[in-house]
Amino acid sequence: MLAPVTWSSDGWPSVQFVNNAWAASYPYPNVPRPPRAMKPLTGTDTFSGSALGPEWEWNHNPDNTKWTLDGGLKLETATVTSDLYSARNTLTHRILGPQSTGTIELDVSGMKDGDSAGLALLRAASAYVAVEKSGGSLKVVMVDGLSMDGNWNTTSTGKAEASAPLSGSTIWLRLAADITPGSGKLGKFSYSTDGTTFSSLGPAYAMDNAWQFFMGYRYGIFNFATSALGGSVLVKSFDLTAP
Repeated sequence: MLAPVTWSSDGWPSVQFVNNAWAASYPYPNVPRPPRAMKPLTGTDTFSGSALGPEWEWNHNPDNTKWTLDGGLKLETATVTSDLYSARNTLTHRILGPQSTGTIELDVSGMKDGDSAGLALLRAASAYVAVEKSGGSLKVVMVDGLSMDGNWNTTSTGKAEASAPLSGSTIWLRLAADITPGSGKLGKFSYSTDGTTFSSLGPAYAMDNAWQFFMGYRYGIFNFATSALGGSVLVKSFDLTAP
């Protein structure tokens, strides 16, 4: 059922009860009656508005001084860490089932040495494809084996399974995910330097479906520093497609 919700001054939501219980009925919400136009789940987000769409969710409470919408989504490094789970300002998006593909176009010209920015298959057991900068050079890398325990403590920051040198300042990173119910479903990573021809990177990643993290996998767009703050990337678009 749908019930009205109010928010307190500190932003906490509360359901409107009747005599301390759910009401037998509530007024129809103030939305247009069907039929009505609905935004499709698939398509391209160029982050051109003045605010993020409701389909986006930060993995932590964000540092709002470290991201802006200006010709795309600019993500400045907000955390010095080698642990993706500890990095702030990872922006997540629900994966469309049973299969879908997420692709980001990334301008990496603002990255600093030690930075890592990319697209993750994010859950308690995770993997990602990212651009890393070291010694002034860029490479694209696929990392898997990231894990957390039941108390949200990081137990592994993962290991690199494959990498390739990168020249130029723009790259497309892609994640194809099969979240059909059942075990052993795969996520596959690839990249492109022209937005048309994609090359697979690293092995397919077998996703975890244990009940402890019932919220499931999400696409995660991230940028964190392992050395020092000051770098940034520009996410020029996020494209969601389904078979």
